[in-house]
Amino acid sequence: MQDVYNSLAECRIVPVIAIESAADALPLADALIAGGLPVAEITCRTEAAADAIAAIRQNRPEMCVGAGTVLTPEHVTKVAQAGAQFAVAPGCNPAVVEAAQAVGLPFAPGIMTPSDIEAALRLGITVMKFFPAGAAGGPDMLKSISAPYAHLGVRFMPTGGVNAGNIRSYLAIPSVIACGGTWLAKTDDIAAGSWDLITRRCRDAVEAAKPL
Repeated sequence: MQDVYNSLAECRIVPVIAIESAADALPLADALIAGGLPVAEITCRTEAAADAIAAIRQNRPEMCVGAGTVLTPEHVTKVAQAGAQFAVAPGCNPAVVEAAQAVGLPFAPGIMTPSDIEAALRLGITVMKFFPAGAAGGPDMLKSISAPYAHLGVRFMPTGGVNAGNIRSYLAIPSVIACGGTWLAKTDDIAAGSWDLITRRCRDAVEAAKPL
């Protein structure tokens, strides 16, 4: 589990992706790798998610592939069988957390308040998704709510409203291991086969995330 989070921390940016066709999974993976981001969170918002995860895991072993929008225990089973290496959700549902723990799937539930953090801690979770990061107050909010729990080793993956203009501010927070970004590989761009555009966005994001 720690190895997966170390991989995410090395990448620092996780493309968050809704893919409509599993046939696009491998060219998408190649575009991300070429852009310097061998990582993806494939969201369970489409029917193709599990097949896309399986295709990438089987054919691009250098990629770290997780599942997003994991809302039910059934989602956990499906993405775990597909080979997902981690999973995240927008909220903290104890039934989903426990299902992930039962199969050994690293799982980061969504939090937005100190009470949410404490609910996750009660379930044994120390890596959490701060969501929706922008609407919830951005880097300043995350710094404020995370400070009382820093001594517990709690870490965060902000997602929602993160972009090239603010990602450096999030990554400057010591408790942030990586940021999720939906702007890197949009559904329409994937469907259009705009692989060069996706690669360019990834390269630009990697550059934008470098400390000043």
